[in-house]
Amino acid sequence: MKKLISLLVLVLVATAAQAQDDAIVKFFSKYMESDDFSRVYISPKMMQMAGGFLKSAAAEGDGQDAKDMGELISKVKGIRILSGEDVDGMALYKEAMGTLNKNKYEDLMDVQDKGSSLKFMVREENGKVAELLMLSGSEGEFTLLSMLGSFTYQDLNMLAEKTDLPGMNEYSSGKKKNK
Repeated sequence: MKKLISLLVLVLVATAAQAQDDAIVKFFSKYMESDDFSRVYISPKMMQMAGGFLKSAAAEGDGQDAKDMGELISKVKGIRILSGEDVDGMALYKEAMGTLNKNKYEDLMDVQDKGSSLKFMVREENGKVAELLMLSGSEGEFTLLSMLGSFTYQDLNMLAEKTDLPGMNEYSSGKKKNK
């Protein structure tokens, strides 16, 4: 009986995690066909290729930085970006925030300014960051960035410092964790 209950709890936890991923995917899908938005999806395979390329470049003498970035980029399992201009960014921000199960995410940074909001959150699994989520909304702009993978906070700090990934400038200007 205990094994059955344990199995049932495990299935419910896995289903809840999948449902949360589905909330972001559904929000992204809802707006991805609209001409008001730019959308980017970088697949896990593309991230593997980029990481492999950087590791190869390091092996051919391009240095430790290329090797470190190759290892780091290969930890990224995918990136989704949805960005709109000339949209009601604050309404979209509130809608996106409403789809999230806030018990699954921990706030890293929350900036509220005159008519704009910016929030970075992480979802952890097994002591690693499984998702970095950035939501930004203002009177005329909205951006959602979801980066999936298995990161440490040091990995995220390195990404912020050494890449031009969307949202990383904002992340690096905020308070970073060192876990």
